[in-house]
Amino acid sequence: MELTIQSVNFDATDQLKTFVEKKVRKLERISDEIIQAEVILKVVKPETVLNKAAALKLNIKHKEVFANKNADTFEEAIDLCIMAIEKQILKTKEKKER
Repeated sequence: MELTIQSVNFDATDQLKTFVEKKVRKLERISDEIIQAEVILKVVKPETVLNKAAALKLNIKHKEVFANKNADTFEEAIDLCIMAIEKQILKTKEKKER
């Protein structure tokens, strides 16, 4: 799987990039058909609660799944995106099995 991480309006730390990569790589356990993953981290202005946005887009064979979440921290936003993507992947798998 090819992974791209972009940070908008700030410089992502190596620790944050490592966290994102670890979480996204776990999705490979659910589906081995993931071709590409793109993560966009953004600080939403003005400074308010839930001003960290994470968007996760996966290219899976013959399909594309997307999640966009806001939270207090990037880690929390990534976790929310991962949960949403997992649901979408599992739903796709169920449809295939029918």
